[in-house]
Amino acid sequence: MLKATGIFKNYGSLQVLKGVDIEISKGEIVSIAGSSGAGKSTLLHILGTLDVADKGEIYLDNTPVFKLNGKKLAAFRNKHIGFVFQFHHLLPEFTALENVCIPGWIAGRKTKEVQEKALPLLELLGLKDRSEHKPGELSGGEQQRVAVARALINNPSIVMADEPTGNLDSANAKELHNLFIDLRNRFQQTFLIVTHNEELAQMSDRILHMKDGKMF
Repeated sequence: MLKATGIFKNYGSLQVLKGVDIEISKGEIVSIAGSSGAGKSTLLHILGTLDVADKGEIYLDNTPVFKLNGKKLAAFRNKHIGFVFQFHHLLPEFTALENVCIPGWIAGRKTKEVQEKALPLLELLGLKDRSEHKPGELSGGEQQRVAVARALINNPSIVMADEPTGNLDSANAKELHNLFIDLRNRFQQTFLIVTHNEELAQMSDRILHMKDGKMF
């Protein structure tokens, strides 16, 4: 599903990633753990094509992503990768349903088609009665579940989550952990998660540890 080899990244004189290798199979839930500054989020952003490595190779669904650029890269990212961030980045002027639909509309899919996919996703995530509410009318846990539905709308090959429970209380964090497992079991959805949450990490199939820009 995902294979990266020899990933290096510098910011000026600061070497953040020092030759990272990683492989993830379809249907796996993999967590990356490590202290702040270890390079976890930088690696996730590079694997998700939101940032560019100085050196290395990444293959997602057998596609060498570093050879894509511009509109081709953006279209590939939109189709193959879903994102969930600590701060959900929902657009406040849009309803929950509209927020979920946005990646589908960006992909050029018809409004009705995307909505017919989004509504069952919201129902699956326990948000059937909240679809017309705007983010400001939702709890933190509900907002994060909307973000998960948005990440799933284009049937991505992999969902990449950067500290997805970092802004949630323990009850909502546990609910999100169980949701990821349920989605994997139902749909063979693949997850790569950067987390400080030891409980979430322990619920993963594998934990990869990072320190000083290296995997160990």
